[in-house]
Amino acid sequence: MEQNTQCITQDALSECEVLVMKVIWQNSEAMSIQEITSRINQRYGKDWKVQTVSTFLSRAVKKGYLEMRRKGRTFYYYPTVAQEEYGRREIIKCVDNWGDGKICNLIASFAKTRTMSENEKELIRGMLDGMD
Repeated sequence: MEQNTQCITQDALSECEVLVMKVIWQNSEAMSIQEITSRINQRYGKDWKVQTVSTFLSRAVKKGYLEMRRKGRTFYYYPTVAQEEYGRREIIKCVDNWGDGKICNLIASFAKTRTMSENEKELIRGMLDGMD
């Protein structure tokens, strides 16, 4: 499924809308509301009804993250924003909001709130060394 990697200027997604988007992003084909509802309920342990998912889909369409196409009687939803692009935007927001624009502040704050394994520390060191 082809996705635009346009610059995201849309309103932010709610947590529930993100779950809907993650299910859609993880699929290579456009999905019907029934497929989306089934996958969300299975993957995230929800008990959402089709109407609930329909609300989240409508909001994501209005915000510009999804488009829908009709095939016969069924509407199919597909992303207009790539998951990687959305993820980058969210990371930048975290750095700006919680790290005062500096990634080192965000990492220091993160390190104080979560214990990292030696393996995670080595991976981070390797990434930093690879930036030179």
